[in-house]
Amino acid sequence: RPPASAMAQASLARCAAWGLSPPRHCPTHVSMRAAARAVRRIDVGSVGAGGSGGAVGAMAEAGGRRRGRPEDTTGLGKNAMVRNKTANPQQITAEQLLREAVDRQEQEAKAPKQYITDEDELVMYKVRKRKEFEDVIRMQRQNIGEWVKYAQWEASQQEFRRARSIFERALHVEYQNTSIWLKYLEMEMKNKFVNHARNLFDRVTQLLPRVDQFWYKYSYMEELLGNYAGARGIFERWMEWEPDDNAWLQYVKFEERCKEIEKARRVMERYVNVRPTQQAFLRLCKFEEKHNSIARARSGFEKGVELLGNELDEKFYMKFAQFEQRQREMERAQAIYKLALDVLPKGASDELYRAYVSFEKQHGDRDAIEEVVLNKRRYIYEEGIKKNPRNYDIWFDYARLEESCGEVGRIREVYERAIANRPPVMQKRYWRRYVYLWLYYALFEELQTGDIDKARAVYDGLLKVIPHKQFSFAKVWRIYAEFEVRQLNLDRARKIFGRAIAECAKERIFLDYADLEMRLGNIDRCRKIYEKFLELHPQNPKAWNVYVDLEDSVGELDRARALCDLAVQQERLDMPELVWKRYIDLEVSNEEIERARRVWLRLLERTSHVRVFVAYTEFEATTAKSMANAREALERGVKHFKSEQRSDERAMLLEHWLKLEREHGDAAAVEAIEKRQAKRVKKRRSVPAEEGQQDAFEEYMDYIFPDDKPEQQNLKILEMAHAWKKRKLNAG
Repeated sequence: RPPASAMAQASLARCAAWGLSPPRHCPTHVSMRAAARAVRRIDVGSVGAGGSGGAVGAMAEAGGRRRGRPEDTTGLGKNAMVRNKTANPQQITAEQLLREAVDRQEQEAKAPKQYITDEDELVMYKVRKRKEFEDVIRMQRQNIGEWVKYAQWEASQQEFRRARSIFERALHVEYQNTSIWLKYLEMEMKNKFVNHARNLFDRVTQLLPRVDQFWYKYSYMEELLGNYAGARGIFERWMEWEPDDNAWLQYVKFEERCKEIEKARRVMERYVNVRPTQQAFLRLCKFEEKHNSIARARSGFEKGVELLGNELDEKFYMKFAQFEQRQREMERAQAIYKLALDVLPKGASDELYRAYVSFEKQHGDRDAIEEVVLNKRRYIYEEGIKKNPRNYDIWFDYARLEESCGEVGRIREVYERAIANRPPVMQKRYWRRYVYLWLYYALFEELQTGDIDKARAVYDGLLKVIPHKQFSFAKVWRIYAEFEVRQLNLDRARKIFGRAIAECAKERIFLDYADLEMRLGNIDRCRKIYEKFLELHPQNPKAWNVYVDLEDSVGELDRARALCDLAVQQERLDMPELVWKRYIDLEVSNEEIERARRVWLRLLERTSHVRVFVAYTEFEATTAKSMANAREALERGVKHFKSEQRSDERAMLLEHWLKLEREHGDAAAVEAIEKRQAKRVKKRRSVPAEEGQQDAFEEYMDYIFPDDKPEQQNLKILEMAHAWKKRKLNAG
């Protein structure tokens, strides 16, 4: 059989080593079976071709067909697929395969260790390595890593002069590269070349003075060597460049380690002078407090407040107050908190406010705590006013807050600021809340401060602000007049109402003015007011009704009846039914039934509305106890609506008639009216359509009355048919 591939051989070897037989779907087994089938094909081909030559030709032909693609090891061609997919009884785990792979893995080739036995070999080795490094840096001059490796290799060979020379050559390439300097310094310090390291530090601090890392290492080296004066000199040279905060703090810590507190204090003061920031002052104060210099710490806080002012935030004031708390100076701490809350913007002092509340809860009294809460609420209202100064709800809440405190100056200031924001639109609905601000202001001046002149001035200012030509507020005039009445100044109150009638002339003004005079018992003045009311609003039924009520209340029945006669004779009246009703009620209340009936009949002559018939018959049946008159009126109404072909009103009147008969009539009358009740039916009628379209029909509800004769009903149908035919002819 033909030889198997290397993979197949390895698989067979593994199976043989573990005492297993390869499965049918194993690549090795498949390749073996394919090889056997190939041999059988070759044998058959040789028999058919007559010898070995046929076999060779068949193999050559097969090889030619498979050129350019992998060899088919299954013998199935393109339709190759696994036939037996069942698991082998004896399985090989992945762990076994991995272990075998590790065991059979070949070790990587390692270069052998080279042992140098004499000086000549060492010299040759150094020459070869130097040549390699020189070739690399000649090709890659800017590769600093290679320069550093070269120099470190020379240092490892104890060739320090050569290493320094290489570092210097690298610095000529790029002297601003900090890694070269650091490696150079590391080599010198590692090998204890102190003077060389000092020279290097001096050079690099002159060339790169803004790189703090070299200053840190230089001063640290001198401190380790015990050269404190040298380290101090290095810090002094460094401070001339005015570095950042950490450099100053390292200098201070160095002096503290040296137990030189006064020198450290002077360094800290220089630091604050060079960098007068909030953080610098806090560090100074912390330093002084740490060394029990309370007076200097307090002066540091005060100096920071004096110099920085608006640049400080809540953190500084909190530190200042906490410092005073630690010194048991509670009054000073409270003053600091209050100063900070007054100075800082409200949006940037939330933490400070919470700290102040906590302080007051621990050390303050109730008044102080309430003051803190009030300040917080004031801030919230001020922020809302900044966003929208015409948000009058905020002004109301703000004014109530100040009124709860009781400071008159603050309250007046809030009200004055509020009323200064007039609505920009001349529409009444936008002015209502604004007007209430004025009214609250006036009531505050009258009731809480007792300043009557100030309250009167507020009312006068409000009347000047309101645009009376566009709209007015009757309530304002009434409240102003009532204010003058409370001051027992009736003349001014009457003048206010008179001015209101001239500028406003609203219905409410007349009613309030008349009510005032009525309470004072001035009937003649009330009559004059109502006459003016009727003069300006003759079409308003309420004007007539209130005048009638006045005359009726004082017993002037003839005057009241005359007013009612005048009212019902008016050609234009907004709701005349109100006047007629008042006229009828006047007669009924005085038990003038006949007069009331005459009024009803006059009304029926003026109008034939179904509700008038219903109300009149109710009056006759219930109040006058005259069913005969009621039946007569109902019969009259039914005939009227029948003549006008108003079926709905006619049916409604018949239903009302049946109701009255059931309540006040006898059985015969009820039976007769029940026979006359209408029957509701559904009918169709044509609807005019557009040109070129068929006529449409709609359904509607109609009534059929037993009183109507069939001829009349048919006549009505004929009239509708003629009307429809006429519309068709006109459309054609």
